[in-house]
Amino acid sequence: MARATSLIARNCRIDLDFRRCLECCIKCLGGIPYPSLIATILLYAGVALFCGCGHEALSGTVTILQNYFEVVRSPVDALDVFTMIDIIKYVIYGIASAFFVYGILLMVEGFFTSGAIKDLYGDFKITTCGRCVSAWFIMLTYIFMLAWLGVTAFTSLPVFIYFNIWNICQNATVLEGATLCLDPRQYGIVPIAEAKTVCAGSEKFYKMCESNELDMTFHLFICALAGAGAAVIAMIHYLMVLSANWAYVKDACRMQKYEDIKSKEEQELHDIHSTRSKERLNAYT
Repeated sequence: MARATSLIARNCRIDLDFRRCLECCIKCLGGIPYPSLIATILLYAGVALFCGCGHEALSGTVTILQNYFEVVRSPVDALDVFTMIDIIKYVIYGIASAFFVYGILLMVEGFFTSGAIKDLYGDFKITTCGRCVSAWFIMLTYIFMLAWLGVTAFTSLPVFIYFNIWNICQNATVLEGATLCLDPRQYGIVPIAEAKTVCAGSEKFYKMCESNELDMTFHLFICALAGAGAAVIAMIHYLMVLSANWAYVKDACRMQKYEDIKSKEEQELHDIHSTRSKERLNAYT
């Protein structure tokens, strides 16, 4: 009998601990700002796709220029196409690092302005610093959205160039005897004085059109463009979330002022009532 009682008591404790753990998990899940989480995941995915595919596409461009167009790196410290590609690669490294940190900051801001956090940890004071931080994030996110629009437009240029090259390769196989040439000078890749033209019918032309480098680089630039577009969508999503948080903070600030004024008036009424009660009691005695 005693053993059965102890077994029942232990099962009840286990059930109680499980319920407490379940309630704690539900509260934790309720405290997550899901709009900010979705925007952060989309931002990380877009930046990772843009940086990774863009870096590899630039490396493939260097290989194509060296192997098929015979473009060589300048021996002096000149601003040639290879130097520009190296600079863009370093910019990509900076973008990946900066937006990794920025995504964390926006996620933290979403946690501290979420109404669920207020329910978990009690009421909090809306300070001027908090409102300034929210306004600063809105302005900064808007600037980053414009910057990513520029990056998207810039990324569409190599996609357009490689599409033209791919189209020329396709037409060269269909139109036999047509004189189709690829000249990197028309894209500003090499100086006007250097003739690096590759025309249909030559061995280099067919090797380039049949190579994996051209097809892979073309698709990598398309993926980089898609990543930049995803980053733009993430910035727009962040703007909506931050604007909603700003409205929430503003309403909470007004409600806080109203509660303070109401509490002050109630305290004054209570003091007046207490004073009159004491005066009546003294007059009666």
